[in-house]
Amino acid sequence: MKTIRTLSAALLLTSGLATGASAYKGETLAKDARITIEHAAEIAQKVRPGSITSRELEKKAGGSGLRFSFDIKGTDAKRYEVGVDAKTGEVLYNGLDDD
Repeated sequence: MKTIRTLSAALLLTSGLATGASAYKGETLAKDARITIEHAAEIAQKVRPGSITSRELEKKAGGSGLRFSFDIKGTDAKRYEVGVDAKTGEVLYNGLDDD
């Protein structure tokens, strides 16, 4: 029975990591967001397909003042930044990453 519990816990942990349920910069601000980072990531990838390379939640001017920011390696291999309002889900920015 102990082996089954240990295995179940390991599977839960692994599945959480596989779906991107890991800590991110600004996570302490999430209590003020109305949408989850997972939902915001779906929105970002609809407007900018590719692989998310970093994610954060930050206070920034524009929209509600709270925004999820995603760095995305586009299908053209260029780096983009997509900003999604953490309260409305509106795309606030979608352009080349200038860093």
